[in-house]
Amino acid sequence: MTWRPEPLDEFDRITTQVRMVSPLQTLYAQAEEELAATRPEGFTPEDIGRRAWELLPEGERDQAFAELLYAYWETTVADRETWARHEQGGAS
Repeated sequence: MTWRPEPLDEFDRITTQVRMVSPLQTLYAQAEEELAATRPEGFTPEDIGRRAWELLPEGERDQAFAELLYAYWETTVADRETWARHEQGGAS
């Protein structure tokens, strides 16, 4: 038997175009806002990340960790592709 996906209903068609925001993304933005308000002298991305992690409920941390690993991987791949283009004489 071959699996065939069911057709999308109207709700699914509409929501597939909506960007999903993870708890980590939400809390990262919140942490950045907090730090901007409490540290006018400045802060680092690591400061934001650590604060977001502190705010993250324990039950969300496994998913957030996986999200961080994928983000790191995507950045690594993009960096490799950029360097490969650069080495071939292409635009970066």
